[in-house]
Amino acid sequence: MARICIAVEINAALPIVFDLCRSIDMHMISTKGSNEKAIVGTITGLIQKNETVTWQAKHLFKTRTFKSVISAMQPYHYFKDEMLAGDFKTFKHEHFFVEKKGKVFMKDVLILEAPYGIIGKMVMALFLKKYITKFLLRRNYIIKQYAESGEWKKILNANDYQH
Repeated sequence: MARICIAVEINAALPIVFDLCRSIDMHMISTKGSNEKAIVGTITGLIQKNETVTWQAKHLFKTRTFKSVISAMQPYHYFKDEMLAGDFKTFKHEHFFVEKKGKVFMKDVLILEAPYGIIGKMVMALFLKKYITKFLLRRNYIIKQYAESGEWKKILNANDYQH
């Protein structure tokens, strides 16, 4: 089993960052490299607690499907998605959000386990953990860009974030 923990500071309002992270549309934009598409379940907009989404994407030279559920949510501070079906033995992704002095500190904690026993452990150690870490870092960088530049208004309804 591997644990990946990454964090990023975003100069934007907490509700905007939280909603970008649970936006199906933002996910598809931020994962263009693997051509991720939501194909079943919540396929657009903001995913909510207990909703599912099935993704189709090309990872490691193969088209794959991955079904997850939002198993916990505490707006605007936390949500957790967990794999229901896919290539991993275990996949649990926790998202934490803390606002301090007008900035959002966003942390991802991902617990994953490859199947296939000792071979899966070797694959995880050799390249899979690094691959997933790079994937998450790229995704978070794009979320940061959208949140800080105002491009978030292309995805989220700006009227929902007026104070």
